[in-house]
Amino acid sequence: MTQMCLRYNAINLSQGTPAYQPPDEVKAAAIKAIQEGYNQYSITWGAPEFREAIAHKMNTFNGIPTDAAKNVTVTCGSTEGMLSALLAIINPGDEVIIFEPFYENYGPDTIISGAKPVYVPLQETQTDDGDMRFTYDRNELKEAFSSHTKAIILNTPNNPLGKVFTLDELHEIADLCEVYDCIAVTDEIYEHMIYDGGEHFSIGALPQMRNRTITVSGLSKTYSMTGWRLGYVVAPEVLTDAIRKMHDFLTVGAPHPLQRAGVASLNLPQQYYTDLIAKYDNNRQKLVKILTDADFRCHPPEGAYYIMTDISDFGFEDDTAFGHWLVKEIGVGGVPGSSFYSRPELGKTKFRFMFSIADDILDEVGERLMKIRSKI
Repeated sequence: MTQMCLRYNAINLSQGTPAYQPPDEVKAAAIKAIQEGYNQYSITWGAPEFREAIAHKMNTFNGIPTDAAKNVTVTCGSTEGMLSALLAIINPGDEVIIFEPFYENYGPDTIISGAKPVYVPLQETQTDDGDMRFTYDRNELKEAFSSHTKAIILNTPNNPLGKVFTLDELHEIADLCEVYDCIAVTDEIYEHMIYDGGEHFSIGALPQMRNRTITVSGLSKTYSMTGWRLGYVVAPEVLTDAIRKMHDFLTVGAPHPLQRAGVASLNLPQQYYTDLIAKYDNNRQKLVKILTDADFRCHPPEGAYYIMTDISDFGFEDDTAFGHWLVKEIGVGGVPGSSFYSRPELGKTKFRFMFSIADDILDEVGERLMKIRSKI
């Protein structure tokens, strides 16, 4: 979709690349590190000072007891972190539970690692106070577990839905992990982007999960540095040893000077995160209104920076046909929903947009999308 947007000069709301830049002091720290000679390999599993900063953040923000020497592995983005984690724990014949729709890599990562993916749907339901949110059916989740279950992948806040798993849901998942001796592998890359006063909870902070959780996260989204490829994996020591072996064979190490600058990122004041949420919340509300006014069906996500919409009212054969038409005729790009499902037909009426974009560009998106009805 990004290539199509470039070809047709469309506004790209498909790829999850922030429209913003890293803070000036963080960029300055990267330049300083290069000038000071940090241009060779660091320790393969991460520069000590960066792992110390990550450990401090995990202890204070996530509530997960973390030792920089024993529990932290720095990776080339959270994408590599997830694959390293799965390669470290999977044996032939294992199964991995994945909530669906899911970030596109989880299914292939599971298969590459030698396991069978087992999908549990996230469904739109109405809460007691009339709000709409995504949740799972308890019986379906329980039935997904078996003696073959090695891990469950948990993405919160979720891409593509923006779902934030509640503490009650995490306790329920933790109980099942205990019963089936299962590892929770989490992707928490959007942990600082939660709206409406919501709170991020890490399942690894639950006492019963401290020895059976692998937490994957990174700096890409929070600090607008997707090109820096700074991710990390936090896990119990015995799992960390295996994860570090996989990481070493995959990529050797993340960029050393950028790890030095990563310390500056993690030392930013609380006001940075307050401003970040305010900025993204403004974008969220603005794009929800734009999409609703253009006759898309959607509701505000709880976290991350994506909005999943229903396009069934537009009368297209499927999501891919709609996506190509939207780029060519309207000049706006998004992601066909089928790419987030194990079976494409499950997502043929879905379409995802991202809202990490400048205000004036969002205004232009609104003007373009208002032309949809006149062109159908």
